[in-house]
Amino acid sequence: MKIKLSQLKSASERKKFIEEQTQIKLNSISSVLIDTENTVKIENLVGATSIPLGIAGPLLINGENGKREVYLPLTTTEGVLVASVSRGCKAIAESEGAEVSTHHVGTTRGPVFHVKSIRESKKFYKWIKEHEKEIGSIAESTSKHIKYKKMMLRTVLPYVFIRFYFDTDDAMGMNMVTIASNILVEFIEKETGVKCLSVAGNFDIDKKPAWLNFIENRGFKAWAEVILKKSVVEKVLKVTPENFYETWLAKCIYGSIMSGSLGFNAQFANVIAALYASTGQDLAHVVEGSLGITTAKILESGDLYVSVYLPSLMVGTVGGGTKYATQREALQLLNVTHSQELVEVIAGAVLAGEISLIASQCEGTLACAHEKLAR
Repeated sequence: MKIKLSQLKSASERKKFIEEQTQIKLNSISSVLIDTENTVKIENLVGATSIPLGIAGPLLINGENGKREVYLPLTTTEGVLVASVSRGCKAIAESEGAEVSTHHVGTTRGPVFHVKSIRESKKFYKWIKEHEKEIGSIAESTSKHIKYKKMMLRTVLPYVFIRFYFDTDDAMGMNMVTIASNILVEFIEKETGVKCLSVAGNFDIDKKPAWLNFIENRGFKAWAEVILKKSVVEKVLKVTPENFYETWLAKCIYGSIMSGSLGFNAQFANVIAALYASTGQDLAHVVEGSLGITTAKILESGDLYVSVYLPSLMVGTVGGGTKYATQREALQLLNVTHSQELVEVIAGAVLAGEISLIASQCEGTLACAHEKLAR
C-alpha cells in the first residue's frame, strides 16, 4: 500500500519520505529546529528554515513606563537593513529619544449573513443591535482572556456584514476571536433564522490591505515621533533637514498618491517583518502593518520633526509563535511582557527605519550601501 505523508508520525520519518520522493536532501532544514516536535504547531513537520537575525540599536524610546533603551532583534534576508535601522536609532538617541504612544483597538472577526430582502435586513440589523449586550456576554463566556468591545454593521443586499471587536489580553487573538465568533454565529442563526455564509466575511479585514483597517484600525494603533537636531541630521544622516523634507514629500506623499498606495511611508513592512519573524508574530499580518503614514516637518529652530502613524498592528506576547524558544528569547531581549510594550518598540523601530532610509535616498547612497553590504 502506498504511504501518504499525513500517515507518518515523526519529523524524521517525513524528512526521509520527502527526500526519497524528491531526491533532494533536507539536511539543513531538519537540523535547524530547536523546539521539540510536541511544542510545534504545524502539520507534516520536517524541520525549520533558517533566516539570519541581526541586532540593531540601541533604540531610545519614551513610552507609558518612561524612557528605556532596547536592542532590536531583526530577522531578515535583506542586507543593509540592520545597519540602516541602527543608524536611525543613533540619530534618535542623539536627539533625546523618540516619544511613542499606543491605543488598543481590538482584534476583529467579521461574519457575513445572507438575508432575503431589504425588510429582513432591517429586521436583522435591529435584532443584532437590541441583543448586543447578550452577544457580548456569550462571546466572553468562551474564554477568560476575551472581552467584547463593540461591533460595526454594514449591508450590501443580500448580505449583512458584522465586524466584531474583541480585547484578547496579551495574545494577538485570532484563534480566540474566531472561536468566539463561531459561537456567536450559531446563536444568531438559531435566534433569527438568518444563515451565516462565513464566519470570516472579509469585513474583518484579515491579512489584506484595506482602507477599513487604515481608517477604523485593527489590533493596535501606534505613533512615534522625534525632533532630530539639525546637527544630528547633518552629522549622522549626512543630509540637511531641508533636503530630507523634500525627499520625504516627493516619495512618501506624492509618490504614494501617484501609485495609489495604501502606505504613505518608505519601508514600514521591512522593519515590521523583521521584528515579527523574530518575536513569533503571524507574518501574514505584515500586510496590515505596512499601512501608515510617515510625516516630516522643518521646525523654526531648523531642527527636523519626523513621526510615524501605524493604524493596524496585530501582535501578541503570548500564544502562537511566541512560544518557540528563539522567539521567546527575542521577546526577553526586548524586555517586553505585554503586547502594548511590544507595540511601543515596533513603532520606535519603524521610525528609525524611516529616518535612515529616507536620508539614504536623499543622500544618494542607497545603491552604494546595498552594493557594499548586500551583494
